[in-house]
Amino acid sequence: MKRRHHFHIDHAGHSVSVTVQTGHKAVVEVLVDGKETGYATTAADRPVTVHIELPTEPPTQATIRAAAGPGIPRCVLEVPGVEPQVMSPRLY
Repeated sequence: MKRRHHFHIDHAGHSVSVTVQTGHKAVVEVLVDGKETGYATTAADRPVTVHIELPTEPPTQATIRAAAGPGIPRCVLEVPGVEPQVMSPRLY
């Protein structure tokens, strides 16, 4: 059965949102400031890494690490030089 889970974090003045759709094929969509900047799929509960860019000056490379399962999905934002940040789940 498919379910959608939403995560959010603010970093360096930018909004980063992730939607993880679970099921036979997990789908991860990443939005930065409301614009889709990353997308990945993976089989079942395998973790997935999505490389994104934050629109700072100069642009900052970042990574979203998403685990679709088992259990409740989890997302972590990784930015070079900053400790990895666990993204908060959002209900909607």
